[in-house]
Amino acid sequence: MDARSRGQADGTDPADQWLLNPATGEYELRLDSSPAQPKAPRPRSAPRPGSATPARVPAQRGRRAAPAPDDTAGPGRRQRKQQKKRSGKKKALMWTGGALGLVLVAGSAFAYYWYDRLYGNINTIDIGGVGSDKVLADGPVNILIIGNDVRTGEGNEDYGNLDNVTGHADTTLLFHVSEDRTNATVVSIPRDLMTKIPDCETKQSDGSTKVIPGSTGTTKFNESYGVNGRDPGCTMLAVEEITDLQVDHFMMFDFNAVKTLSTAVGGVKVCLEEPVKDVDGGSKLDLRAGESTIQGEDALSFLRNRHGLKNESDLDRIEMQQKFVASMIRQLKEDTLDSPSKMLDVADAATKSLTVDKGIGSPSKLLTLAKELSKIDLKNITLMTAPVIDNPDEPTPVTVVLDPVKAPQVFSRLQNDVSFTEVKKKEKDAKDKQAALLMGPRAGASEIHVDVLNGGGPQGAAQETLAWLQTGEGVAGSTNKGNAPADVDRTRLEYAPDQADQARKLADLMGLPASALKPGTTDAAGTEPMTLTLGPDFKKAGVPIAPPKKVDVKQSQANEKMCEK
Repeated sequence: MDARSRGQADGTDPADQWLLNPATGEYELRLDSSPAQPKAPRPRSAPRPGSATPARVPAQRGRRAAPAPDDTAGPGRRQRKQQKKRSGKKKALMWTGGALGLVLVAGSAFAYYWYDRLYGNINTIDIGGVGSDKVLADGPVNILIIGNDVRTGEGNEDYGNLDNVTGHADTTLLFHVSEDRTNATVVSIPRDLMTKIPDCETKQSDGSTKVIPGSTGTTKFNESYGVNGRDPGCTMLAVEEITDLQVDHFMMFDFNAVKTLSTAVGGVKVCLEEPVKDVDGGSKLDLRAGESTIQGEDALSFLRNRHGLKNESDLDRIEMQQKFVASMIRQLKEDTLDSPSKMLDVADAATKSLTVDKGIGSPSKLLTLAKELSKIDLKNITLMTAPVIDNPDEPTPVTVVLDPVKAPQVFSRLQNDVSFTEVKKKEKDAKDKQAALLMGPRAGASEIHVDVLNGGGPQGAAQETLAWLQTGEGVAGSTNKGNAPADVDRTRLEYAPDQADQARKLADLMGLPASALKPGTTDAAGTEPMTLTLGPDFKKAGVPIAPPKKVDVKQSQANEKMCEK
């Protein structure tokens, strides 16, 4: 066999020669140094434009191990030992890629499947300056999962024929991963949500850039992709407009992905209270009441179906889609990870159906992502829909708008990286230490001395806050210092240890979260002021920045089974 097939002539599996370098986050070629049987470098396909190329590490020299006492048994015994070591290495690699649902299956088998094969499968889109360079480094990470409704592919014309061959953002999930990696929140964005779509800069095939104008008013969210040449970066910007969260990366799947992935994992268990037989609708779904295992065309029909649901609406369908995703997550973790053949099928099917941004457009980066996310307990993965109400501008509502009370509460918790689930006590201790800063005596409002700066808040935020503090709250010792030297990610209050009582009082007035308090190490001199820097989480004076302790929204956890009450 050649190096691109399952094994090489000397019995070496090419996968064994590619190891993840933790310092760079990339896979590197490592060659044995035996002079008796030199090994040729593993052939590589040409890298995709703009993608990183794994560095080649030369074989180490002069480090041959001393012969073992039974080395006299001959080269056959030595070869068996070498093969055993390689086998152990492959087995270790094989189980490092656990993954979660549609967002994670792309990484589940990377460690032992051929690097070049998967690299060639992955499609990437250059979204320019949108997103970030984070894979899963420090800090929370937000990944946008886009379900594209393009009808290309066998059998997909039954779901309607679109003139737009690029499709639209039909199913969109915002996957928020907490900074401490103990929990995650998945928020569905309804396709019929009326929202403002901002201008976005897109990369053209000739390398030039083109600015796609945003909506003149509000329009359906699903038009954030595909319409007028908008790419996934435009959808990311639309989600940022809605949530005030930075979206770091995207992953996009189409109809074919649902069919191939559900088949690769051996089917997904779903449950219906009533039988569904959609003869006239586009889904052609025919399922009995109770539990069923579906895959392929039936899985796609299940996700597309509205017939038989409570209001036969897109919101009802979103709820069923969330249950399907949760069931696939469980299937992957509880069954697929134990079957190497299924793992191979999942890896191949996922990467063939996957389109991502260049920031995660390599198997090694997707593997890093999968390994981190697979650590999260299913009970700490919350699924919900962005809170919405019927569009008040429509006599007979067919679209929705954000709930003016509940939606900001949900997004505030995500902005402040607050979990919707209870995690282990030891994992909350660090945050409890920060929360302890709010415990203690308070100074009077008249005793507060603070400089107010704008570090990324709305224009005029510092002056508005100053006026509110002085005229409404009695904080006479406050001063507007204009724009901060640099923008900040979140509003912060910096103070000296002997100003803690002032800081607590100002936090009460401003509605600051504990995470905003930044104590120093040296006491203040006299009436030296504290420094309040307003960030992008600041809305307006008098509106609390701290996330609510409880949000009344319908939610579920990934460990909940559909047929269990």
